[in-house]
Amino acid sequence: MNIKMLSTGLLMLSTAAVAGSGHEWGYSGSTGPENWAQLSGDYAACGGVNQSPVNLTGFLEAELAPINFQYQKGAYEILNNGHTVQVNYKPGSFMEIEGQRFELKQFHFHAPSENHINGESYPLEAHLVHADKAGHLAVVAVMFTEGSDNEGIVKAWQQLPETKGQKNTLTHPISVNELLPKERAYYRFNGSLTTPPCSEGVRWYVIKQPMQASMPQIKAFADALGHPNNRPVQPLNARQVLQ
Repeated sequence: MNIKMLSTGLLMLSTAAVAGSGHEWGYSGSTGPENWAQLSGDYAACGGVNQSPVNLTGFLEAELAPINFQYQKGAYEILNNGHTVQVNYKPGSFMEIEGQRFELKQFHFHAPSENHINGESYPLEAHLVHADKAGHLAVVAVMFTEGSDNEGIVKAWQQLPETKGQKNTLTHPISVNELLPKERAYYRFNGSLTTPPCSEGVRWYVIKQPMQASMPQIKAFADALGHPNNRPVQPLNARQVLQ
């Protein structure tokens, strides 16, 4: 596992519309996902064998430890980096699993979903990005079906940045708990960042129970970006998905 690459990936996710080395990438055309690995040597991992997202299927039964979520109302800033709409989080919120603590750094969205479950795509997916003190990454993914308004998204979208590069301060306290269902059983697999530099060694926890978001909420996100922002699913190869 390349800790430097993981840290660079986290920084890119948190602050930039262009990945750390300055190489442009996107979701279509010559800079689209099928070409990411060739855009820069920094993105070579995008052609790796343990990439995300995936189609979660062929589950292996396992006794997975529960995740202890300790989230505060720490969301303070929302930005549109041209690749997603992202909410940055103050220090002090974390998840613990099997004795390891990962601090929540930010959460962001993809529409349609990047991960699939048994071949099913969802209209929206949230990624809760965490890191431990050594820079190892853990991502909690939450799927959304079309339905009622999500209260956390209601608060965030009140300051929704509608143009690339726009950053707004959140005026209403938001806890990422509002994006999580009460039932928090999950699927577990090892993967990567879903955007360049596509660093591998990322722990993925996909919550089984989807949440709801209204079509106006989903459309507002899509309109702010102006394009889909889902990387196609990648081969599982030798990996197994635990449940």
